[in-house]
Amino acid sequence: MAATTTTTTTTATDATSAEVLSIHQSSNYHHHHHPEVTLAEPPHDGLHFWQFMIAGSVAGMVEHMAMFPVDTIKTRMQALGSCPLKSASISLAVKSILKSEGPAGFYRGIAAMGLGAGPAHAVYFTVYETCKKALSGGKANNPPAHAASGVLATVASDAVFTPMDMVKQRLQLSSSPYKGVLDCVKRVLREEGFGAFYASYRTTVLMNAPYTAVHFATYEATKRGLMEVSPESVSDERWVVHATAGAAAGALAAAVTTPLDVVKTQLQCQGVCGCDRFVSGSIRDVLRTIVEKDGYRGLIRGWLPRMLFHAPAAAICWSIYESGKGFFQDANDGKNNRSVR
Repeated sequence: MAATTTTTTTTATDATSAEVLSIHQSSNYHHHHHPEVTLAEPPHDGLHFWQFMIAGSVAGMVEHMAMFPVDTIKTRMQALGSCPLKSASISLAVKSILKSEGPAGFYRGIAAMGLGAGPAHAVYFTVYETCKKALSGGKANNPPAHAASGVLATVASDAVFTPMDMVKQRLQLSSSPYKGVLDCVKRVLREEGFGAFYASYRTTVLMNAPYTAVHFATYEATKRGLMEVSPESVSDERWVVHATAGAAAGALAAAVTTPLDVVKTQLQCQGVCGCDRFVSGSIRDVLRTIVEKDGYRGLIRGWLPRMLFHAPAAAICWSIYESGKGFFQDANDGKNNRSVR
């Protein structure tokens, strides 16, 4: 009886081993002869980097172009000495633009914005996701890594966006001497040299680094708070959560960094339409000139339209970016399911 039991057990074990070996061999055959089943795992949130680029590029272009009229008002208010606008009042700025140029005046330079915002945001989100993966060490919740990634992304994206932002702001000025984007680029290269396109780059980076830090910290905190208030309806109100958190983040970050934005506008528009020209181009010299000419209130010129720009702009950007990510996530999931079948 014992011998029979041992023989039966051995036979069963051999059968099981043979079955496991067969399955393993079948798996290897399936792996080598059907490589499409083994898909590359997307790096973050179920997305590939090129998908982050597209989502970010679309979000950036829609954000900036939708809010462009407000950006024009802000630029006019910050460009001290530009004619005919001499006041920092929003209502006077609007009346001045409508009187001298009509509704089309609000959209001067929008082509430069379109050319710069798309590539810049594509670079921003790609660098951010790449750095976040490299610096986070596999930890999902790593605020220092996220902050450092945001700063590095800002430096890279500003290098792409600054030249077109300078062209955009010069075209936005009242009585701008340039006929369009190409004319502005040609004349600046001929009259001022290539360095003029990056005259405000250092200021832009110094402004956008704290802007990014405040923006992301506020966005994450607000989003977390909204989810805690009504966790059962987060899925149904996802768009509202992103839009509200983005608006709060954009408004606060814009208010904090307004003085540096005024300096940036002065550097980018110097020598045009009566704006001051700065010999050294240092931030200290620009700040001193602004204070001497307009007092300390000059450092916050355009703060209200800047907040009115960045609050809805950030809401639009985050909503579209998250929607784009959701679209690609669904597409990737569908592709994976079809491949497995």
